[in-house]
Amino acid sequence: MSGTFTLQPAGPGRLAASGTLDFDTAVAALDRGLALMRDGTDWQIDLSGVAAADSAGLAVLLEWLKQARAAGRGLVYLDLPAQLRAIAQISDIEELLTLAPGGPGGVAATRSAAV
Repeated sequence: MSGTFTLQPAGPGRLAASGTLDFDTAVAALDRGLALMRDGTDWQIDLSGVAAADSAGLAVLLEWLKQARAAGRGLVYLDLPAQLRAIAQISDIEELLTLAPGGPGGVAATRSAAV
């Protein structure tokens, strides 16, 4: 699986991801996300545009969560793709990506905005 990945501002405190989040795009995606989330804002990342992902993509999401927690910021994933959810479930870390808002460390991840 190979392709391109984009992460763009989509309003105040909101980012929209699209494309392929895999081994080939993970480093650039990680760097782009950390650069965009540098300020003290709590963030929502809409993942509905992610067409394909692998374990490297999951590692990016986990690192973004780690960095948000370290900075005391909230991070919510919207519309986590089934592919990433399956990998997280197999790895027994799905809970890290699907916490309800206000979860441990001020970091939360949800399936949709209607939580």
